[in-house]
Amino acid sequence: MKSETIGFALCGSFCTYEPVLAALKRLSGEYETVVPILSYTSAETDSRFGKAAEFRSRIECICHRPAIDTIAGAEPIGPKRMLDLLVIAPCTGNTLAKLAAGIADTPVTLACKAHLRNGRPVVVAVSTNDGLAGNAKSIGQLLDRKHFYFVPFGQDSPINKPASLVADMAAIPETVAAALEGRQLQPMLLRD
Repeated sequence: MKSETIGFALCGSFCTYEPVLAALKRLSGEYETVVPILSYTSAETDSRFGKAAEFRSRIECICHRPAIDTIAGAEPIGPKRMLDLLVIAPCTGNTLAKLAAGIADTPVTLACKAHLRNGRPVVVAVSTNDGLAGNAKSIGQLLDRKHFYFVPFGQDSPINKPASLVADMAAIPETVAAALEGRQLQPMLLRD
């Protein structure tokens, strides 16, 4: 088992939860400590993909610890240097925009801000229907910032949703390993 402590923050792109949870299981098998962090949406919203309480139970079972789901719970991440790396998966367009603008008003965005104060890596797994539209700017801004690493991503439905982007969630563990070495996993842009 690797000794680094990994934070794993989930936002509300519910359609990606199954592959995200598979990646979370892999990380929990590789790293001694994985700390789950839930956005308000992921903690509270039932969707056609499942009940929030069921996902929370699965996530906490995988990580063997309760999830951080409040701003007060996320705030100590920075001062206590709780994490070696933070994963945000899935990272919605809303969260991308907030991160790009420096807004920290959810457990996930505050966890990121607190974590970045220590100059440590953040791995972003994009999942947004407007990645090549309204959120292209947010992605571009984060690509240009120090300490941000992206899980390889591409268009998930070019014909039906031409602006939609989604990360290859199965590549989260490899992206984490690369980011801990200070490098971006390549290729970052995927093609079918």
